[in-house]
Amino acid sequence: MNARLDHRNPLVFDTHELGRRPGALQRLSRSVSAPADLGVEGVIGVPEGKPVELGLRLESVMEGVLVTGTARASAEGDCVRCLEPMRLEVAAEFQEMFTYPDADDRGRTAEPGDDAEGEDILLLKDGLFDLEPVLRDAVVLALPMQPVCREDCAGLCAECGIRLDDDPDHRHDAVDIRWAALQGLSVSSRDGEKDNMGGAEAGVDEKQEK
Repeated sequence: MNARLDHRNPLVFDTHELGRRPGALQRLSRSVSAPADLGVEGVIGVPEGKPVELGLRLESVMEGVLVTGTARASAEGDCVRCLEPMRLEVAAEFQEMFTYPDADDRGRTAEPGDDAEGEDILLLKDGLFDLEPVLRDAVVLALPMQPVCREDCAGLCAECGIRLDDDPDHRHDAVDIRWAALQGLSVSSRDGEKDNMGGAEAGVDEKQEK
């Protein structure tokens, strides 16, 4: 048994005024508080309780109510390059059909779940619909998976971790490991030659003493 929707929830909308007259329209604007976990977890999202501005267009059709709208809010996260906190204005667009539970356009009883085309069916309940799942999907799609504070952010130095935008001339002397290996061989060779020369000189001294 499906739970009833609470009309006091700011993300629940009432369509009774629209009626079931195909072609009837209703426009709504509403500012709501962001629900928890609105965004990409651990990456970027709209903080819980922050305002989300909704603009909706409700259209009555044979099957139910077609909802078209936009959601605007400020998302917060960390830049993936420099790891600094950042804020991003997000505008998400969506369109969703909320179906009458008694019958669809072919006279069949509508059930929640998947329809014949594999798409989720969202039902109107006592003339109400819950926008939260639609809002979540739309915001996630509108947010970047790799957020950056700006397109040309230089990120962090791979060697010492300094923020490169704070020191554009920052650099480390690069050492080619192939040359480093050759230098090591060269040092070893010189040390070997010194040892050999030392041994030869010792042999000459012994002969002279004899």
